Amino acid sequence: MNYRLTTVERAYQLAESGEFANVGEIKRRLSSEGYSDVQGQLYGSTITSALKKLCDKARAGMPAEPVDTVEKDADAV
Repeated sequence: MNYRLTTVERAYQLAESGEFANVGEIKRRLSSEGYSDVQGQLYGSTITSALKKLCDKARAGMPAEPVDTVEKDADAV
């Protein structure tokens, strides 16, 4: 059985890879990978902020915080 990550799961995976500088780049990659409704799935300040934070940490070589912590921090902003 092949399991495909959801759009949000794949977005977090890409953000943590260190390959992407911003959420726009992640959205373009997801679209090119055949994910649908990328804009709708990744809409909103909470998820955008969390993904951007992961991108920044990954590119800086810092260990990423667990996903649930990142989401809570984004909600506090």
